[in-house]
Amino acid sequence: MTDHPEIAIVRWPGRTPPAEDGLGALLTAYHLRTEAEKGEPVAGVDGLPDRYRAEILAPRTAFAGDVVLVALQGDAAVGCLVVTSPAPGQAEIKRLWTAPELRGRGVASALLGAAFAHAAENGVDTIRLSVWEWRTGAIALYERLGFAVTESWDGRDQLVCMQRAA
Repeated sequence: MTDHPEIAIVRWPGRTPPAEDGLGALLTAYHLRTEAEKGEPVAGVDGLPDRYRAEILAPRTAFAGDVVLVALQGDAAVGCLVVTSPAPGQAEIKRLWTAPELRGRGVASALLGAAFAHAAENGVDTIRLSVWEWRTGAIALYERLGFAVTESWDGRDQLVCMQRAA
């Protein structure tokens, strides 16, 4: 539940968000901010690695087979999260992003709650995620929701891997 009753979480595929372009804008903000935080700022989408540009320009293709959750305020996309299935019985959370003006108001928690519900509906045992170590607010949120740091499955420096039972 969010602090804003006008925020709705939609699951895609299943229901197409009214503002699919809004998902692209959220993913753009996520990737540009991440590259800047890594010390590799780029001026725009064209400067992003091909893989990230593909997510922004063609999310239906990039996330085919995944579940995309979008937080809507009216018809405006204000948050997103992607749930992948890296192995049987496992789910992985990726691309959690909330519009900066709505942070601290429960949007990310609502998206995570919807991801947990999706995992439970699909017989998932373990939910995992990775987060950059400098995103301390996100790490604190994940810990409050039962995630614990675990051995890394990703070799990138400064990436913290976490998991929890579904």
